[in-house]
Amino acid sequence: MIIIRYLIREISKPLGIILGVLIALFASYNAASFLSEAVNGLLPTDTIAALIGLKVLVALEVLIPISLYISVVLSFGRLYSDSEFTAMFALRVTPARVMAAVLTLSAGIALAVAGLSLIARPWAYQAMHEISKRAEVTLDLNAMQAGTFYIGQHGKRVIFLTHRDGPQSAARDVFVQLVNGDRVKIIHAQLAFPLPQATQNGGSQVYMKNAHIYEISRDMGRADQVLNVPEMVLNSNSGTNEPPEYSSVAASSLELARSNSASDIAEFQWRLSTAVSTLLLGMLGVPLSRAMPRQGKYAKFGTAILIYSGYYLLCTSARTWVQHGVTPAFPGIWWVPALLALVLLIAVYGPDFKFRRAQTIRSAGPIVAAPDDPLGDHGPA
Repeated sequence: MIIIRYLIREISKPLGIILGVLIALFASYNAASFLSEAVNGLLPTDTIAALIGLKVLVALEVLIPISLYISVVLSFGRLYSDSEFTAMFALRVTPARVMAAVLTLSAGIALAVAGLSLIARPWAYQAMHEISKRAEVTLDLNAMQAGTFYIGQHGKRVIFLTHRDGPQSAARDVFVQLVNGDRVKIIHAQLAFPLPQATQNGGSQVYMKNAHIYEISRDMGRADQVLNVPEMVLNSNSGTNEPPEYSSVAASSLELARSNSASDIAEFQWRLSTAVSTLLLGMLGVPLSRAMPRQGKYAKFGTAILIYSGYYLLCTSARTWVQHGVTPAFPGIWWVPALLALVLLIAVYGPDFKFRRAQTIRSAGPIVAAPDDPLGDHGPA
């Protein structure tokens, strides 16, 4: 138990550091895209932190397995490089006990990843869809810049500012298009600026001066209208906040298990495969960390990264094939974890098979040449 706790502690140290670095990089990448949308007025600034947190929560099912995999390779590579494993094997610590320590840690982490994929993943996607729909309805008018078309609600609302000195300032020559059923309303105002009072739904109102309103009907039986008003107040968020459409990634795992849709099957198999991948990758790091006495602790790091890159690419490709009906529900995406399990078996038992074969050849004794062998005079072969 002391050895097992020691090995788990050695793996856990780089695991926390690597996972923290990957989370920081992933969050920074998403923050850059969200901040650009916030600057352009497409996304309220108060929703950025929530979206980034939800994105990180979804990504943990991928970041945790790769962190565990790299941690096992790096930590065990150091133990081989420092001859600590040599000392352990001299004290009759078998490779099976080392594998058992990694299996214990990987199984616990795999259970956590399963919970993230089956429960947290659909909840996070559903929350992101709701936030996106709400942000689409409530544009930040103060952050809008001139010369940009701001489109929301699937094209039902378009806002364009011709001139504006900067945020919080009034805009000149403003064009607004609102689509409501079969009627299209186009508003051109000479001057417009947002009012400080917020509406009940969290939106904002816009004061317009010298506005021209054109109401165009797509129904040939209804007449168009043209209005000229010196002053008006427009609720920029007057569009309806419709519920999010059905999405496989936001559906519950129980709902996916009962579905026969190809996209639902692909999503459900992906959620189940993340825990299996975590377990296999953690165990695969053990044989990949083996190093010769003169090799450094990073000797197998490049090979490990190539194996993971190929595995992740195959997983995402297999998921896409199932989603589009190219691959049937069985084997679905399960052939990719099965391939990784085969690689694990070869990596674990391949060197042991060579060692046993060499032992068998040496135990058979020297091979003596036959009497009619012309090399018999030279002794044993």
